[in-house]
Amino acid sequence: MAIQAEICTALAVFSPTVLEVINESAQHAGHAGDDGSGESHWRIMIASAQFDDMSRIARHRAIHAALGPDIIGRIHALAIDIK
Repeated sequence: MAIQAEICTALAVFSPTVLEVINESAQHAGHAGDDGSGESHWRIMIASAQFDDMSRIARHRAIHAALGPDIIGRIHALAIDIK
């Protein structure tokens, strides 16, 4: 399964009303962290009622926990936009 699909599956736990997983790896080709896989840099845009009472840090921690060490370990950069 491609990382994009794995990210979407992992984040379904939040029942998001908005979920976009954008591969930004091409913008970073040749830069530090580019492993040549084409799946090293990602942006997540997500909205979920589950984030309403969380601080910004708690939201990011929850997303990282949902993704787990396997997914996090295979990417170099993750930008998170919470709506």
